Amino acid sequence: MGRRSDVLELAVLGLLQESGLHGYELRKRLNALLGPFRALSYGTLYPCLKSLLASGWIREAAPGGSDTTAPLGGRRARIVYELTAEGKEHFQSLVSHPGPAAWEDERFDVHFAFFARTDAVTRLQILEGRRTRLEERREGYRQSMHRSRERAEQYTLELQRHGLESVDREVRWLSELIDTERASNMTHPPDDEAR
Repeated sequence: MGRRSDVLELAVLGLLQESGLHGYELRKRLNALLGPFRALSYGTLYPCLKSLLASGWIREAAPGGSDTTAPLGGRRARIVYELTAEGKEHFQSLVSHPGPAAWEDERFDVHFAFFARTDAVTRLQILEGRRTRLEERREGYRQSMHRSRERAEQYTLELQRHGLESVDREVRWLSELIDTERASNMTHPPDDEAR
């Protein structure tokens, strides 16, 4: 599976954690979750759903229960996609993995959207990994600006400055989230310690 399909798989499984959804509603929520720059077509969504069905992570259900008869008017009932027990386990394994893919640009936003279902240690590892990656990017921007200051045109320098400011803002935001996460974990001991 490619990187984009991995992100889509995670997002679909995460949204189906809440309730079963038909394709139209699922696409609408995915577009809201993934943002306007990653608009999702049915040509992308339905192959993902087919793959998740084949893996046994989701199942098809008729809306409102097991009645699969066509409604009056002859139109086919919309198929509602629901998470299976295996799908719930697979989703949990995906959000519990704090590796480098979780803090890359393609996946971080989707992981972050499901942080409520991610344990505190993993959340902190993902936030710290993302911050480290952005600090590396920020240093690259600074070096590039320094090297090209004399020979670059005004608009190129402005674009580089904009990139640097954007990364600086995200690093500050991540640092605040990390501090909050650490403070929260200090005031709420893990379940094992509470017993």
